[in-house]
Amino acid sequence: MIRIHFKPRPYAVALVAIALACALASSTLFAQPDAATPRYETIAPSPDGIGRRYMGREIAGIMGWQGAEWLERAEREQEERTDLLLPELELTPGMKVADIGAGTGYIARRMVKQVGQAGVVMAVDVQPEMIRMLSAMAKRKKLANIRPVLSTATDVRLKPASIDLAIMVDVYHELEHPYELLASIVRALKPDGRVVFVEYKAEDPSIPIKPLHKMSVEQVKREAAVHPLEFDRAVETLPWQHIVVFRKAPLASSR
Repeated sequence: MIRIHFKPRPYAVALVAIALACALASSTLFAQPDAATPRYETIAPSPDGIGRRYMGREIAGIMGWQGAEWLERAEREQEERTDLLLPELELTPGMKVADIGAGTGYIARRMVKQVGQAGVVMAVDVQPEMIRMLSAMAKRKKLANIRPVLSTATDVRLKPASIDLAIMVDVYHELEHPYELLASIVRALKPDGRVVFVEYKAEDPSIPIKPLHKMSVEQVKREAAVHPLEFDRAVETLPWQHIVVFRKAPLASSR
C-alpha cells in the first residue's frame, strides 16, 4: 500500500480551526434549551422569598389581600408619582388595557379616565379577595368599564390579541410563575401591543423597599428577552420605580 504523507500548510490549518470555532459558536448561539432542564431552581427560601429562583433572582413572596390598605395609602401618590406614570403609557380613548395584579384597582381607576367611556380596563388579579374589593370600589365609583378578571398563577385569562397595553405595577417580581404568566400576557397583546413593567429600583439602596421586591432594568430585560417582546425604552422619571416598556414582536421575528 502506498501511503501519501500530506503536510498541511499553516494557513489551511488556521482556516479549518476558524471554521470549527464558527460552527461551535453558531450551534451554541442557536441551541434550544434542554427540555429536561428545569425552568425554576428550588432553593432555601429567604425571609421574603418563596424558595424558587428564576434567571438568577429569587421570586418574592406575594403581598396578600390583607395588605390591601397599603395599596391605598395616602402617601402613595407622592412616593410613586402616578401622575408622572400615566403620561408615559400614552393611553388614548377607546383603548383596551389590562392592569395585571390590579389589587384594589388603584392603577386601574386612574387608567380608566384616560381610555374614556369607549375604552375598557381589565383588572386582573389572582386573589379572589382582591377581585371582590376592586369590584366593590369600581361599583361604588360607578366605573362600569373596569372589568374584573380572576386569573391563575400561570394564565391571565384574557382573550388572545385583545389588549393594546398590559401593565404590571410593583407586581412582576412576585409572580409565582413569571415565564408562564408573561407568556399569557404576550398572547393577549394585539400586534404591536405593549407591556409595561413598573418596578422598584434595585440599583438604589436608599429606596425603603425590601431587596426581593426590587428589580434592575437589566434583569427585567433579561427575563423579557425569552419572549417575543422587543425593548422599547426605560423611563426614569419616577422617584422610586423604573418604567420599562416592551412591544410585541412582529410574527416574523417572534422567538
